[in-house]
Amino acid sequence: MPTEQGTEWIRKRAYSLWEQAGRPNGRDQEHWNQAAAEREDLERTKASADGSEVLSKVKTKAAAAKKPSTKKSKS
Repeated sequence: MPTEQGTEWIRKRAYSLWEQAGRPNGRDQEHWNQAAAEREDLERTKASADGSEVLSKVKTKAAAAKKPSTKKSKS
C-alpha cells in the first residue's frame, strides 16, 4: 500500500499519462496501473527522485512492444 506521498505521485503521474495519451475516455484504470507500476519500480531501485531512469526504461519497453517485426522471411 503506497504512502500518502506515493499515492499523490501516482495520481499526478496517471494524470500525465492520460494527457500524453490524448485524454481518452475509459482508460483511467490503465493509466493508474501504469503509474503505480512505475512508482513501485522507483521505490525498488535507487532511482533519482524524479524517476528519470525508471521512466526511460518504461518508455524503451513500450517502444519495443509497439515496434513491428522487421524480419523478412526467405522465399
